[in-house]
Amino acid sequence: MLRTVNLRKSFFLGQTIYAVNDVNLQVDQGEFVVIMGPSGSGKSTLLALLGGLDRPQSGDVILGGERYSKLSENGLARIRRNKVGFVFQFFNLIPHLTALENVMLPMRFGGKGKREMEERAKELLDIVGLGARKDHKPLELSGGEQQRVAIARALANEPDVVLADEPTGNLDRKTSSEIGEIFHNLNKEKGQTFIVVSHDPSLAKWAHRVVHILDGRITEITGGGLEGASLTAPANP
Repeated sequence: MLRTVNLRKSFFLGQTIYAVNDVNLQVDQGEFVVIMGPSGSGKSTLLALLGGLDRPQSGDVILGGERYSKLSENGLARIRRNKVGFVFQFFNLIPHLTALENVMLPMRFGGKGKREMEERAKELLDIVGLGARKDHKPLELSGGEQQRVAIARALANEPDVVLADEPTGNLDRKTSSEIGEIFHNLNKEKGQTFIVVSHDPSLAKWAHRVVHILDGRITEITGGGLEGASLTAPANP
């Protein structure tokens, strides 16, 4: 469903540093993959390349048969809008919008009517356990609640894959576990594909595979807590 081919991304800091160095990775539909490695190992850079937020120096990303290297900037924007959902460490919610309005925001570019957007957003907030707080603004929500809103927003346009960059990095242990369980339930019940970058080893128990990265290279791929579990066919959340 998503794969990389000899993917490379470098930066020049007095010398050439390969943040992503000849990475070949395939993630199947309905899979939950966690990417782990020390700070500076290239995890977040790889995730940015997978999501079309940045372009590599060489190699390619292929999502659903579309090669990113063949796409214009408008084409990549379409991929980000329709095929990829993003969850970030710092939530990135719009402060003056309610939880419901934040979840509706990505749908405004998809041609849906207001009623349809509202119903979809309410459904997603219910799924992440935040339906009762739909009219609250981000500053009225805890960190864990804000991340739940961010997860619902990432699912708004029914993406092929959700990319999460350190989604529990700002949360306490209990809340981190709750977020991991939300990912797991969406993966198990809805067949949602997840690729999660994290320092948090507890997330590995929800994963089918754990990809270990060091100095921009994949050093090892191990089974997560769900190794051997069958992949769930995708369904609309």
